[in-house]
Amino acid sequence: MTTLLLVRHGLTDLTGPVLAGWTPGVHLSERGRAQAAALAARLTPLSLDAIVSSPLERCQETALAVLHGREGLKLESDDRFGECGYGEWTGRPLKELAEDPLWRVVQQHPSAVVFPGGESLAGVQRRAVAGVRHWNAKLGENATYMVCSHGDVIKAIVADAMGLHLDQFQRITADPASLTVIRYTALRPFILRVNDIGGGVENILPPAPPPEGSEHQDGGEKFTESDAAVGGGAGTT
Repeated sequence: MTTLLLVRHGLTDLTGPVLAGWTPGVHLSERGRAQAAALAARLTPLSLDAIVSSPLERCQETALAVLHGREGLKLESDDRFGECGYGEWTGRPLKELAEDPLWRVVQQHPSAVVFPGGESLAGVQRRAVAGVRHWNAKLGENATYMVCSHGDVIKAIVADAMGLHLDQFQRITADPASLTVIRYTALRPFILRVNDIGGGVENILPPAPPPEGSEHQDGGEKFTESDAAVGGGAGTT
């Protein structure tokens, strides 16, 4: 199994009132830097095999906070986790964009959206999921790694992992500096956390792998890491 930690960047001065998109030079605000530092402290118990980031400054700065003090790791940049290309919507106030007829389509039928002069949301999902599959294969089973990205990108990855149509991705939330965790197994992904902004992370650590060639045992019955616990299971203790 491979465990993916999806982190949204911390706050910037544009986060909320303006659609920053790929606008260059958008850095973390003072509050955003504090959020990144708090997230880094929370993730200290976790050993990470890689830290990957969108190339945009706000993600790079958030990821660097987590990277600090982790010897042997370097920050990897991957454009596939970059922000959606909002085209002509980039840099415009959200209050203004909410008056655009396309806004309702974004809300109700995002799989059909192509931003004027920019990307389609379906295309964003395809590239982001391809990025996840690439890193899962590169790092291999039993790896735990972090990707720092953007709200819509994270929501698109989660929707794919949950088997949801992209039109349902607006039901998912990814707040600034939030943590979302997905564990990928041979059969299916498991969603461990979504939009987590506080608390311990010990139960994110994957269980020790079974001996080579064996399967897990529970009450004399065999099951694999891809099996869901019927009845919900007892959780991680």
